[in-house]
Amino acid sequence: MTRSARRTRRTLQVAGAGAAALLALSACSSDSDSDSTKSDSSASTSSSPKLSGTVTVFAAASLQESFSTLGKEFEKQYPGTKVTFSFGGSDSLAASITGGAPADVFASASPKTMAIVTDKGDGVGTPATFVRNQLEIATLPGNPDKVASLKDLTRSGLKVVLCDKTVPCGAAAQKALDAGKLKLTPVSYEEDVKSALNKVVLKEADAAVVYKTDVKAAGGKVEGVDFPESSDAINDYPITLLKDAPNAAAAKAFIALVQSAEGQKVLTEAGFLKP
Repeated sequence: MTRSARRTRRTLQVAGAGAAALLALSACSSDSDSDSTKSDSSASTSSSPKLSGTVTVFAAASLQESFSTLGKEFEKQYPGTKVTFSFGGSDSLAASITGGAPADVFASASPKTMAIVTDKGDGVGTPATFVRNQLEIATLPGNPDKVASLKDLTRSGLKVVLCDKTVPCGAAAQKALDAGKLKLTPVSYEEDVKSALNKVVLKEADAAVVYKTDVKAAGGKVEGVDFPESSDAINDYPITLLKDAPNAAAAKAFIALVQSAEGQKVLTEAGFLKP
């Protein structure tokens, strides 16, 4: 064999070995990428479980409008889920929960009524305050009785409605009256804030002490009157996952939505104060 032929043969052998090495390296890289993709996909799937089923939320009556909006948003974000609500006085809702009523989430209008549930061990973890709310006087449209202060509600002949003292809005109203050193005998005590407001809407009362959020939600059906004593009676609203929640995974996601920037935007637009 000539020297030239031997050189050509060696070059082809080196080239062949290089090509084989490149193919092996490529195969390893491909396997690694595949494993990485599988790993990423697996991690993504495990961190974002698919939610389904019904989430049952027990919530203070004053949350009705904003929570209904968030419930629809939740169902939109998680197709296959449904949010059902039971709105009412926080004390009666708490009693239902401790009595065994099936629910996933409890959102109360005060820490005191939340404690009814947590003291019985029916909550999970520490309840989180997600909003606050302030009182306002609701009068008939145009404020025909010229109510300008909390003291004006003590005038003879004025029909005033309050929430029951066991309900957060009623306890807050009493706190505001005590701060102003005022005594008031209402024509009725109502079981929740919506019932109190409705007395004014139906013209069965001249005024009611309710939350700013309820006055706002009523639109032109009532007129709101601010009073300084309300700053002494601002309520914190806590929310918690319930111990025997039938759908704990979806319940946690709903609570996360309430606490998210999107949820807070809905709540502040409804008139709630930030926690």
